Amino acid sequence: MHRLYLSLGSNLGNREQILRLAIAYIGERVGQVERISSFIETEPWGFESPHRFLNAACLVLTPLSPMRCLRATQQIERDLGRTAKTHNGRYHDRPIDIDLLLYDDVHIQCEALTLPHPRMYEREFVMRPLHEILHEQ
Repeated sequence: MHRLYLSLGSNLGNREQILRLAIAYIGERVGQVERISSFIETEPWGFESPHRFLNAACLVLTPLSPMRCLRATQQIERDLGRTAKTHNGRYHDRPIDIDLLLYDDVHIQCEALTLPHPRMYEREFVMRPLHEILHEQ
């Protein structure tokens, strides 16, 4: 089994319910959800919006390859109402965003996926929840 760390965020709809549903789907489609961080509320990053985000991170034990994990999480996003990552190259409000952060010690760089996530260290809304689950006993 592989250790996959995910970042989740929602700033539309019932944010907590959407995050919990996304985590349940991850458990059904990606692997065993081993740890879930606290949910934190944050300002949008990279765009202006009156809608604040609810963010979390989770650790999943998965038998899937990184690309299969990506496809599964993208399908979960679509199932929960996400239509596109960006509009005209800009971030926007969204019911759910799921990013692959780390997958074992694997390094991948291709058009579809870069691991570790290249901008995770710039984003407190990613690092705070990730730090919480990395240091749980």
